Amino acid sequence: MKAEALALQEQIEASQKLLKKYLDWDAAVAELARLNEEAENPDLWNDQQAAQALLKERTRLDNMIGGYNALDEQYQDALTLIELAEEEEDEATLSEAEEQLEKVAERLKKLELESLLSGEADANPCFIEIHPGAGGTESHDWASMLYRMYLRWGNLRGFKTEIIEEQSGEEAGIKSATIKISGQNAYGWAKTESGVHRLVRVSPFDSQSRRHTSFASVWVYPEVDDNIDIEIDESHVRVDTYRASGAGGQHVNKTDSAVRLTHEPSGIVVQCQNSRSQHSNRAEAWKMLRARLYERELRKREEAAAAEAASKTDNSWGNQIRSYVLHPYQMVKDLRTSVETGNTTAVLDGEIDLFLSAALAEKVTSSGKN
Repeated sequence: MKAEALALQEQIEASQKLLKKYLDWDAAVAELARLNEEAENPDLWNDQQAAQALLKERTRLDNMIGGYNALDEQYQDALTLIELAEEEEDEATLSEAEEQLEKVAERLKKLELESLLSGEADANPCFIEIHPGAGGTESHDWASMLYRMYLRWGNLRGFKTEIIEEQSGEEAGIKSATIKISGQNAYGWAKTESGVHRLVRVSPFDSQSRRHTSFASVWVYPEVDDNIDIEIDESHVRVDTYRASGAGGQHVNKTDSAVRLTHEPSGIVVQCQNSRSQHSNRAEAWKMLRARLYERELRKREEAAAAEAASKTDNSWGNQIRSYVLHPYQMVKDLRTSVETGNTTAVLDGEIDLFLSAALAEKVTSSGKN
């Protein structure tokens, strides 16, 4: 077997080993069999919430186990094809088999990452909030660059993106923005983006072309399923309405249709202005508030688990997680995983999966699951 094919074989078998470890293979197969049996129970739908939760978990396990088995079958077929091609000295067939190995290796890597997305809310849609740090126009512009980056990222992954709220800066950029991302494992992929993002560049707003450092904060939280009970005392929530606004006149309304909710015990503030209907915006804002409170509870659990394991949580709010340098050199570096790239244009155009994948893998390693 050629060196290239041997290297691919080693890569595939390493991915298979990791996948089985992540999935706890024997337990996952047994659990899928149990869920399949329960799904046949005619009394299952007597409790609709329990039935939906069961079917959701069954689908997740079936996709992972079925995906692994299908790729293993393709892998074994490719190995058989290589063996036959080498016996017959058929270079064309050998090349075809090596291409099949490459595809299997690539798909296994993707499945390996997807296996990391098994958290309580990873499968849910999510909200991404972006806020500029101190610095006026410069930081407002940086926040708008991140805003565009996440919209582009969502589109590149085939997710549905929806602008929930956008407040324009006085001169440029944004004061704040909230995006809703919907799609398979949207929160699972985006959750490690919470934190402070730092930009170093020559400012386009500085007449002397000096270098500036700007900061913006990103907060990612999952949409809450109907079967997740989050109780909110409405007397603890202040409701404000205001006139919607947006860049270029977008979303502008002549009535006070935009809604802001302030949860006074926690200090959490959410706002929505994506509809011309105050009723619709109010409903979406309440959904966002439930999501923020749920995410806070998830984060508390994670921090408690991290403290118990004597390990520090990497993506807590307020920590600087990534540096984007556009001058005097080009580099984007994740400060948690040390993953970096010189292709800053691609990153700001939404190609951030290398950072997300590394951060997910790091979380598994630090939690002792790897």
